[in-house]
Amino acid sequence: MTNITPLMPRQKVPDLTVTTTDGDTWKLSEQSPENFTMVVVYRGLHCPICKGYLNDLNNRLADFNGKGVEVIVISTDDEERTQKAKSSWDLGNLTIAHGFSLDDARDWGLYISTSNGKTSMGVVEPDLFAEPGIFVVRPDGTLYFGSVQTMPFARPQFAEIAGAMDYVIANNYPARGEVVDHNS
Repeated sequence: MTNITPLMPRQKVPDLTVTTTDGDTWKLSEQSPENFTMVVVYRGLHCPICKGYLNDLNNRLADFNGKGVEVIVISTDDEERTQKAKSSWDLGNLTIAHGFSLDDARDWGLYISTSNGKTSMGVVEPDLFAEPGIFVVRPDGTLYFGSVQTMPFARPQFAEIAGAMDYVIANNYPARGEVVDHNS
């Protein structure tokens, strides 16, 4: 059995290399955002909640970019399912990528689920897939904010995250949750 190990604020996150729907290679280590890179992990093409969630992000992307926050959206879906999600969900503003493996998902502290068959969208879930998460990473590759889910619902809302970014950036608010050993 594999244990889930959460990523720790103020510590380096695992490097991430994925392929965008445009065919470009995207590497986290090569990003140079003004303030943050936000890595959004969705469950995949089968998830109706992901569709609405990513549509909200698609509509708010300019707000995040205006705050110096670059966004990448990934799942453990293959290229075909990733392309279909981007086009059929009308997510033209977002950079969406595939090539995020189950091992990568585990390295990022995400939960893995098994297929329940066909969803309400009429799409069959993959045999195994990652549950959602959001990771806000500083330009130096350290984790600022992270949220992982065991279910598709009750996720952090992008309006709230965008609003918090104003305060965080203006006040140089530090990453929290960084204590590993309370005796230190």
